[in-house]
Amino acid sequence: IRDLALSNIFAGDLLLKNFGVTRHGRVIFYDYDELCQVTDCRFREMPQTDNDEDEMRGETWFYVADNDVFPETFLNFLAFSDAQRELFRRTHGDLLEADFWRGIQQRVKDGAVLEILPYRPRRIGQSLNAPSSS
Repeated sequence: IRDLALSNIFAGDLLLKNFGVTRHGRVIFYDYDELCQVTDCRFREMPQTDNDEDEMRGETWFYVADNDVFPETFLNFLAFSDAQRELFRRTHGDLLEADFWRGIQQRVKDGAVLEILPYRPRRIGQSLNAPSSS
């Protein structure tokens, strides 16, 4: 999800069934019909209300445009177990915050080159700094 975001791609349908893992351990996304550009989305926090009636309504009590995205709801769609949910929060909790996504949007609009490394820097450094066998 993060790598897609850094490429200005938002995977709109975050159901767990839309993701897979290759035999090389790479995560892939299958559902291309929900893709859009991160810069075309409006990332928002969920509105809060003090009105109990608003909370009990069957429909949304606030306006939601077609391009509105509420990152804090992502975990509802990923359908993780409790342990997976907690691990996701610890490891990727920033993906659940509208500020993260707005920051990506700003960096893309500013023309920043957002680098995606295929390996953790520690892994790259180990192979580059390995003693030679000569």
